[in-house]
Amino acid sequence: MSELLRYSLGKFTFSPNGTPTRRGIVVTPKYRHLRPFQCVYTQDNRSIVVKNGNDSLDICRVVNGMWQTSGGWGRIDRDDAVDAMLKYADAGLTTFDMADIYGPAEDLYGIFINRVRRERPPELLEQVRGLTKWVPPPVKMTASYVKDSINVSRKRMDVESLDMLQFHWWDYSNPGYLDALKHLTDLKEEGKIKTVALTNFDTERLQIILENEIPVVSNQVQHSLVDMRPQQRMAELCQHTGVKLITYGTVMGGLLSEKFLDTNIAIPFAGPAINTPSLQKYKRMVDAWGGWNLFQGLLRTLKQVASKHGVSIATVAVKYILDQPAVAGSMVGVRLGLSEHIQDANAIFSLALDEDDVGSIREATAKGKDLLKVIGDCGDEYRRA
Repeated sequence: MSELLRYSLGKFTFSPNGTPTRRGIVVTPKYRHLRPFQCVYTQDNRSIVVKNGNDSLDICRVVNGMWQTSGGWGRIDRDDAVDAMLKYADAGLTTFDMADIYGPAEDLYGIFINRVRRERPPELLEQVRGLTKWVPPPVKMTASYVKDSINVSRKRMDVESLDMLQFHWWDYSNPGYLDALKHLTDLKEEGKIKTVALTNFDTERLQIILENEIPVVSNQVQHSLVDMRPQQRMAELCQHTGVKLITYGTVMGGLLSEKFLDTNIAIPFAGPAINTPSLQKYKRMVDAWGGWNLFQGLLRTLKQVASKHGVSIATVAVKYILDQPAVAGSMVGVRLGLSEHIQDANAIFSLALDEDDVGSIREATAKGKDLLKVIGDCGDEYRRA
């Protein structure tokens, strides 16, 4: 990542006083002039329709995250993985999130969606959603380059039109992200993409994108009880404009679970191993937030709430984030064919946290550090040299 951050192809600057730059890009510090759009909940509260102008997409609010297919969590067998995807879909968990860089994730989705077409009723096919991400290198974003890249994902996922394309950009000093997003919008108008979205963009760049009339419907960001950064600057902009958040890291790779309650990982072999890319990543977040002892206090609070409702710690953790005003959906990682969390995931929809639950959780999270001050805004952890 540090090598990617060394590239700087930016030839244009943004004007701090709101006047157009060479590219005609305007940066304005206020939000009220931005056109709001809406997010509509369905009657059963399991799914949500995100709308921006004429663009809309309904997704399951608990999203099956497929980062785990990229390696580091155990060997994934193709047939077992697709069978597992069918189980999740049959259980009503019909939205899958992946990326062009997640190993075979898009290919697995392509096999899965074809099995749905052949083996399941049309009603289920209509509910299944495949959200993918495009993470390009910092090269010139020409129309042909963007089109060719998106066509690769369309072919791998075996769909005429991508349900949602979530765009990531490494280096803000290179304003080519606006070129890419404008080309993606053109592809949407051509029917190759149904909705355009973002991943790991900060508040400032999200505002710039909206002011350039790019019709993004959501921004996928890291958000958990430890990492409440999205509820600060990002949430304010989202409330003004209607952009919604899809969250990942919400169970912190499994750290927010009974498995890590009352454990001491400082002593070798005394506790569960921190042995997957996600556990290692979110353990660093725990360290930045306040350390393992403080995290144990949060887990004990969550366990009390979970026991009260007869659910798991992870279920409480996801429900709390889903209840935040700007959040449309939250990711729960799936280790396809290796482990299964269908029951816990479905329990999220029936769980209702009361005022006492929310108060005790807020008190526990408030004891940690403000990660906005420690790390920076959403996505800044990916842009540190």
